Amino acid sequence: MSRSVVAHIKRLYHAATRQTIERDLHEAIQLIKSLPDEPARAKAAVYMDGLSQMRSEWRLEKQRERATNSAHRKRSMSSVSPTTKATKKAPSSRGQRPKH
Repeated sequence: MSRSVVAHIKRLYHAATRQTIERDLHEAIQLIKSLPDEPARAKAAVYMDGLSQMRSEWRLEKQRERATNSAHRKRSMSSVSPTTKATKKAPSSRGQRPKH
């Protein structure tokens, strides 16, 4: 039984993606809890550590992407002058004939 559990955790590790990492790690935790002894847990610990590392790296990457996107948005808004912002919000009626 413990061999199949360790093999399953190993498969989770190799198949993990950004989209599945949370689910895979949760499943691996449940599986490692079912192992009967410490030697079996030690064999699975390498893959558990790897899953945890992947999750951490992907979380940091996502945070960096968000920060970069936020900074780009702020920069693009700061490059627009206040008068340009105002005219974008409400088009000016100057130079137009009144409609009768």
